[in-house]
Amino acid sequence: MATKPFVSGTPPRTGARHASEDLLQIRRVSPTGSHKPNTAVAQAFYNHAEGVTKLTTETGAGQWGSSLAFATAQYGMDCEVWQVAASFRQKPYRKTMMEVWGATVHPSPSEVTDYGRALLAEDPDHPGSLGIAISEAVMMAVQDPNTRYSLGSVLNHVLMHQTIIGEEALRQLEMVGETPDVLIGCTGGGSNFGGLVFPFLREKLAGNMDPTIRCVEPAACPTLTKGEYRYDFGDTAGLTPLVKMHTLGHAFIPDPIHAGGLRYHGMAPLVSHIYELGLAEAVAIPQTECFSSAVEFARNEGIIPAPEPTHAVAAMMREAQACKESGEEKVILMALSGHGHLDLAAYDAYFRGNVVDFDLPDESIEAAMASVPTIG
Repeated sequence: MATKPFVSGTPPRTGARHASEDLLQIRRVSPTGSHKPNTAVAQAFYNHAEGVTKLTTETGAGQWGSSLAFATAQYGMDCEVWQVAASFRQKPYRKTMMEVWGATVHPSPSEVTDYGRALLAEDPDHPGSLGIAISEAVMMAVQDPNTRYSLGSVLNHVLMHQTIIGEEALRQLEMVGETPDVLIGCTGGGSNFGGLVFPFLREKLAGNMDPTIRCVEPAACPTLTKGEYRYDFGDTAGLTPLVKMHTLGHAFIPDPIHAGGLRYHGMAPLVSHIYELGLAEAVAIPQTECFSSAVEFARNEGIIPAPEPTHAVAAMMREAQACKESGEEKVILMALSGHGHLDLAAYDAYFRGNVVDFDLPDESIEAAMASVPTIG
């Protein structure tokens, strides 16, 4: 479907109706290849309307950073991104994509902030974490009254923007007379998962359907399956407000696996809440199974998934295989949240046998949880 393109330098439109129209255009074909523009464009629009001239943010795999860089370019805003160092090194073309849209990109920890310099003094090859990158982006934002910090996952407004995914999926399934038996999505911060699931959860709670809802996370960063439901900081330095969520501890430094967007110590409070209520289940899958499933998926469907949604692909294939063995028919709906065109180095590493599994040891979680505040 043809759409009116965004043109850099075009005077931004104002008003809720025009913001809705802009989001509609982005949803049809994502310029960045992921679901992230659903919230990036909205956040850039509202910040621009308030006179903000610059946004800072963090990114893991680079899908969010590139989406915010794209969005700020449409409104003539500056964008500064701190990318987790391990992903910065593994995914150089994500950095290039952000720079194409005018963003300044730093590996995190960086030499730009006092906090980053202190961490690099302890370990010059520090792999970084999303929590550290958030801290650096917040530190820079508070220094300038014309700058705001923008978050691409976890928080309620982000998940609300992303529910357009589930709302559209509901209508599409209605057109073919189907309802899902199983909903599957990868979970890092929770935005693509919540975006798909929440509209269906509304229908489930209303008694209109009863799908199984399954979160899928890496075995190397098992926030839901091994984390605790506690009040914790959203960043490593402890600058953010405390939020109640499943957490591995804000001091947690994840192993530098390829699924960079799923290396966050916490989980969206809303996703954590429905998991605690028993409305969703969770499973952690090792990455070799994820890449194997992704390759099979690509050879059958023609789509190369980003490393993050390979976890959802693997869980979907597990479910499909169980149906095949039992003879039970199910409608399985999976969120494929981003393409892997700039992640081919990870696939190359898999083919060469350099992708290995890593199960997070309990001792690492206990050490990171020691710094989580005790409330009450």
